[in-house]
Amino acid sequence: MFAKLFRRKKISDLIESTKGPGGLKKQLGPLDLTFIGIGATLGTGIFVLTGIEAAAHAGPSIIVSFGIAGLAATFAALAYAELASMVPVSGSSYTYSYATIGEFLAFLVGWNLILEYAVSLAAVASGWSAYVHGLWTNIFRTEMLPKFLTYGPEKLGGVSGGGLDLLAGGIVIVITIMLVFGVKESARANNVFVVIKIAAVVLFIVLAVPFFDMDNWKPFFHKGLGWHGTITAASIVFFAYLGFDAVSTTSEESKNPQRDLPLGIIVSLVVCTLLYMIVAGLLTGIMPYTKLDTAEPVALALQFIGYRFGAAIVAVGALFGLTSVLLTVLYGQTRIFFAMSRDGLIPKSLCKVGKRFSTPYIVTWITGIFIALGAALFPIDEIAELSNIGTYFAFVTTSIGVLVLRVIEPDLPRRFKCPCVWVVSTLAILMCAYFTLQLTWVTLVRFFIWSGIGLIIYFGYSMSHSKMNKAQKI
Repeated sequence: MFAKLFRRKKISDLIESTKGPGGLKKQLGPLDLTFIGIGATLGTGIFVLTGIEAAAHAGPSIIVSFGIAGLAATFAALAYAELASMVPVSGSSYTYSYATIGEFLAFLVGWNLILEYAVSLAAVASGWSAYVHGLWTNIFRTEMLPKFLTYGPEKLGGVSGGGLDLLAGGIVIVITIMLVFGVKESARANNVFVVIKIAAVVLFIVLAVPFFDMDNWKPFFHKGLGWHGTITAASIVFFAYLGFDAVSTTSEESKNPQRDLPLGIIVSLVVCTLLYMIVAGLLTGIMPYTKLDTAEPVALALQFIGYRFGAAIVAVGALFGLTSVLLTVLYGQTRIFFAMSRDGLIPKSLCKVGKRFSTPYIVTWITGIFIALGAALFPIDEIAELSNIGTYFAFVTTSIGVLVLRVIEPDLPRRFKCPCVWVVSTLAILMCAYFTLQLTWVTLVRFFIWSGIGLIIYFGYSMSHSKMNKAQKI
C-alpha cells in the first residue's frame, strides 16, 4: 500500500504514452510558446490587480510587491524549464511530480492545479467583464445590462447587490468553443491578442510618463500596513505569474519542446515582470493610490490625467489581453485534465481526442462550463487568494522534483540545466512557503478541504484505476 503512493513513472514511459492515436498533434513553434506564456501571464495582474492591491495593501510599494513575486516566480520557472526540457508531456507540474516524487503527490498536485486554474480563470473573466462594462458606460453613458446580470455577488470596485455576471460566464463559453475547434487556430488568435495587449500597455506607458509625480509616492508604503502590506500584496499578485506554468502544459504539442519550452518560459516571465513593475510604478505615480481600488485601474488612471480617448483604447487592449489569458490558461487547464485522464487517475473517457479537430473536446466542454459558472457567481478577491495557494503548492513540488531527479537520476540528459539548482530551487521553495503563510486562514482551510476531497477520490478511485496499478498487477 505504502509503496503504491510513491510509484514513479519513467520518463521514457511518459514520452511513449504520447505516441499513437490518443496523442496530441505537434504544431506549436517557439513564438507560439512565448506568446502563450505572455498571453497567460500579462492580464489580470497588470490590468486589474495593480490598482486593487496598491489601494488595499501596498500603496506605491506595489512595484516592490511585483518585483518580489517575480523573483520567486523566476526561481520556480528555472526549475520548470529543466523538467520541461526533460519531460515533453502534457500535464505540467502534475506530470513532473509523477516522474520525480510519485503518484500520490502527483495526484494531489494535479487536483490542486485543477482548482488553481479554474479559480484564476474565473477571476480573469470577472476582470474582463468589468472592463467591458466600464468601456460601454464611458462610451454610451448608460448601463449595458441590468445590474443583477452584470455583477456577481460582492464583485470588485465597491459594487454590491449583484446576482449573476453574465458577461464573465459568456466569455468563458466563447473561449471554450475556440479551443474545441483547434489548438493551432487558437494559438494564432492568441498571438494577435498578445500583440494588441502589449501595444495597449506601451500606449499607457507613453501617455503616463509625462504625468508621473514623485509626490504621489509619499509615503511609499501603505499607510497603516507598511512593509507587511507590501509582502501581503506580493503573495496575492503572485497569482499573476501562473502563465509560465501554462507554457509547460504545451509540451506534448510543441514541435521542439527540449529547446523551445525553456525559452518560452523564461522569456515570457522576464518580459511580463518588467511590464508589471513599470505599469505599477506609473499607476501609483500619476494618481493617489487610494483611488485605484477598481477593476479597471489603467483606464481610470488615463481618465484622471485627461486622456479619455486613450483610456478607451487601453480598455480595448485590456479586453484583448484578458481574452488571451482566458484562452491560454483554459487551454492549460484542459491539458492537465487530459494527462490525468490518460494515466487513469480520472475516467479515461474524458480524454477522448476528436478526430476532426484533434482536441480533447469532452474535457474542454466540462471545464469551460464549470469555470463559466464560477466566473458568474463568485467574488474575484476570494478567487485570487484561492488560486495562489494552489500555485505555491505546484511550484514547491516542482522545485523539490528537480532536486530529487538530480539525486536519483543524475545522468539523465538535460537540454536545459537550472543554474545553481540547489540554491535556486531551495529559494523557490522557501519563498513560496513564506507567501503561503501570508494568506488568510480561510484560504488555508479551503485548500485543505479541497485536498481532502482529492484524497477521497484518490483512495476511492484513482489508486485502483491507475495505469501503473494495472501494469504492476500484470
